[in-house]
Amino acid sequence: MTDTITTSDGTLIHYKDWGKGPVVIFSHGWPLSADSWESQMLHLAAHGFRCIAHDRRGHGRSSQPWNGNDMDTYADDLAHLIETLALTDIVLVGFSAGGGEVARYIGRHGTGRVAKVALIAAVPPLMLQTEANPRGVPLAVFDELRRKSLADRSQLYQDLASGPFFGANRPGAKVSQGMMDTFWHQGIMAGHKNTFDSIKAFSETDFTEDLKKFDVPTLIVHGDDDQIVPIATAALRSVDLIKDATLMIYPGAPHGLADTHKDRLNTDLLTFLQH
Repeated sequence: MTDTITTSDGTLIHYKDWGKGPVVIFSHGWPLSADSWESQMLHLAAHGFRCIAHDRRGHGRSSQPWNGNDMDTYADDLAHLIETLALTDIVLVGFSAGGGEVARYIGRHGTGRVAKVALIAAVPPLMLQTEANPRGVPLAVFDELRRKSLADRSQLYQDLASGPFFGANRPGAKVSQGMMDTFWHQGIMAGHKNTFDSIKAFSETDFTEDLKKFDVPTLIVHGDDDQIVPIATAALRSVDLIKDATLMIYPGAPHGLADTHKDRLNTDLLTFLQH
């Protein structure tokens, strides 16, 4: 089943709705779409869960508005989806930039409809290096990402897929051409302006205060060889900010572990949902 909702500013949000049972909502990373969650959705839906994943505004099959490409609006779009479908007792699962979307949703809308949260290779609490965040990623890295996006966005996505995203640049790595092609395809479906603006959104938004508002069981999963969102910048700090969070570190795992380590992640998510 696939469907759409329309936000208050007229943006069409596409979502996928698989299975029946307790609800799990997936928020995808940059510059991807709901399709990036298909392995997890198939596995969990086959085990009695209703799995919903939306294409963030400007990504995938959703419309490409000029404005609203920021975490506050992303979070409000997620809230609109949840409220329109009248969902309660949900589990929110966010990957990379989607982890930021989930965090900001809780910061702005609370946990009244939320039972659990899982942050997978997620960007919170803050990616950008600042005086207060010396372990962050330098601004020059994101400026270069913007430069490459403007120069040749298609090649940028190919380079990310064949290099750091799946860890294909590591000795002995086995990353299929199909996996890399799917990353490129999802990225190039997204809007140019939307993905460009999103770089600032996922890198410069500070989610520290949002994480402090988490009051439901939270699972944090991160690879210790994540070259996109370094574990020291993200998960190792988030676990200290979220009350009673559980951290699972995947040795040697890259950023794109939902694909490269999908069997382990599927098992860990199912266990987290069932207990």
